[in-house]
Amino acid sequence: MPHFIIECSQDILQQRTPDEIMDAVYSVAESTGLFAVNDIKVRLQPYQYYRLGEGKKKFLHVFGHIMQGRSTEQKANLSKLISTQLTELLPDVSFLSVNINEFETATYSNKALVNPENTSYDRHFGL
Repeated sequence: MPHFIIECSQDILQQRTPDEIMDAVYSVAESTGLFAVNDIKVRLQPYQYYRLGEGKKKFLHVFGHIMQGRSTEQKANLSKLISTQLTELLPDVSFLSVNINEFETATYSNKALVNPENTSYDRHFGL
């Protein structure tokens, strides 16, 4: 946790490499101090087929999924910092946006939580 999923038009990858884009998001997430560095996950999915408004070119959206427990101000700041960093990296993208959603702790599960040896229910068990 957290997961940052970047969806973008494929032509953006002619301007910047996937690593440059993912590294920008990762470095912002790391810089906030909200997450353990080894917990941050970033992935990118380019789209060949998409439709935008007339005269609009290129899009990029970051879906941030984080564990509940951060304040609205922290989530808003994270969103703004990612938007700012990506706007500097990709200034001519018509649609560039970020939203942050929370995982509910009560309904979240992962490999560590279902491990029978994890009697303390630590979601980082064995990592």
